[in-house]
Amino acid sequence: MARGVLLIDIQQDYFAGGAYPLVGAEAAALVAQAVLADARDRGDWVGHVQHLAEPSVDGFLVSGTPGADIHSLVSPLATEIVITKTRPNSYLGTKLQAVLDENDIDDLVVVGMMTSMCVDATVRAVLDTGRSAMVIENGCAAPDLEFGGESIGGRLVHLAFASALRDAGATVVTWPLN
Repeated sequence: MARGVLLIDIQQDYFAGGAYPLVGAEAAALVAQAVLADARDRGDWVGHVQHLAEPSVDGFLVSGTPGADIHSLVSPLATEIVITKTRPNSYLGTKLQAVLDENDIDDLVVVGMMTSMCVDATVRAVLDTGRSAMVIENGCAAPDLEFGGESIGGRLVHLAFASALRDAGATVVTWPLN
């Protein structure tokens, strides 16, 4: 039984000047950087997830573009795995499950982008596999959304998904931990 930290899609396109900037991305990345430093100091397993899209899909995170690059605040070390994906769920069509099994990881700490999409899909998959998941909510960010003619601010989107993940069985906390 071991603990690991999973950094999901902390990529350039989600920041100011990128193709799909999120609300609070910079602040979330600074928290993710602190969580990553703590994991490295503790000797925890660290995995990075990088979403790579085809040019015609969404217009952001396009493979081979600077926007798809992992943000410099959380650059992977050579000893850390980078798992690429093409869908929101980091398990779907990837080697994540096998890597977690090989490293006996049963407890994941999660930070990343977007709370309302890839973080949500991945954390639910983590829980479905019987692992525990701790979401560092201030290490995540979400976009402004619109539905039914209503605008929903990114902060509210983030809080709604964080609370839904808590209700689904994840531990949702704010960094730094007490």
